[in-house]
Amino acid sequence: MTEPSALDSAYSWRRLMFSLLIAIIGNVGMWASIVVLPAMQAEFGLDRGDASLPYTFTMFGYALGNLLIGRIVDRYGATTALICAALISGIGFTLTSMTGQFWLVCALQLAIGFATAACFGPLIADISLWFMKRRGIAVGIAASGNYLSGVVWPVVLAGILEHQGWRAAYLVLAVISVAGMIPLAMTLRRRLPEEAAARSDAASAERAQTAGFAPGPLTLLLFLAGVGCCVAMSMPQVHIVAYCIDLGYGPAAGGQMLSLMLLGGVVSRLVSGAVADRLGGVRTLLIGSFLQFLALILYLPSGGLTSLYLVSLVFGLSQGGIVPSYAVIVREFLPARQAGARVGFVIMGTILGMALGGWMSGWIYDVTGSYRMAFLNGIAFNALNLGIMLLILLRATRRPVLA
Repeated sequence: MTEPSALDSAYSWRRLMFSLLIAIIGNVGMWASIVVLPAMQAEFGLDRGDASLPYTFTMFGYALGNLLIGRIVDRYGATTALICAALISGIGFTLTSMTGQFWLVCALQLAIGFATAACFGPLIADISLWFMKRRGIAVGIAASGNYLSGVVWPVVLAGILEHQGWRAAYLVLAVISVAGMIPLAMTLRRRLPEEAAARSDAASAERAQTAGFAPGPLTLLLFLAGVGCCVAMSMPQVHIVAYCIDLGYGPAAGGQMLSLMLLGGVVSRLVSGAVADRLGGVRTLLIGSFLQFLALILYLPSGGLTSLYLVSLVFGLSQGGIVPSYAVIVREFLPARQAGARVGFVIMGTILGMALGGWMSGWIYDVTGSYRMAFLNGIAFNALNLGIMLLILLRATRRPVLA
């Protein structure tokens, strides 16, 4: 395969479609603990903060997996990483469904989160290697699998949760993880040709030199920005079901709002990907962060059922494109051969923000008796993200950046 045909090719788009299917199946590990949070809280007799711990452990594992599995993808390719992840997920879901110890549930969720990570940052980094002109929309599509997973699986599992409980749902997920992911992973065995990687590296190096970015400081700034935006993002995503229960609307309404939020996020990721191809990753991320900031503010006066549905949709449409934009920025300014490791590190920051924010919101609720201060906490962390991204934008536009 020659260099021109390797990037933005017909094979690139086929690979993207297979990656999307893998992401829809594999990312269920991120959402499962959210969907079963009320059931676990009731079974184990927990307060809201402790009931949020399985999700927090999932996200810590997810963060670590994005970092370490990204390095595995750089070295051995996506197929090896995904097959191992499918097996770990299957074992993790099975053992979690059998245990009666809450501390063991948390430990197993750490393993599930680690395996699930293979289907987000590392998969996005892999597909970004195969595109140059349409990298933004390709990354947006691949990243949409995470949210489509959150839209699909709560609906699919609803009947099982209602009639057979969360343990039966976890057994179903164990089978689906192994039977669905392994065959799809085999479709990604082809590696990027060396000449195509060299071409992509040259373009990234030229942009970085022109903008005056050193790889280390830029990567660290993106990591901190990721923590800030995702502490803010986690408040509605993690606690919307519990929030609706507290307001008397029940778990079904909360689940529908979560699905609506994530469906809006899918639209946002696709639109943001197209925008990134025109404006670049930095401007696209800054736009998304500002819109998320406004959406969080709108939650404060919203207490009615209709207004919560509307604000949840607005929130999803606002924040969905933020995390994929980090991958676009990394690929715009940093070497292709380090894509898995550097995208993984930055995505790790976003996941740590989700884990920290999910726990903080539950803890703030336990202390104050409401979610109002938790929303204000999210708004403050979003402001931190905005400040960092403005700094990066000013640095990037200080000198003209090559297209």
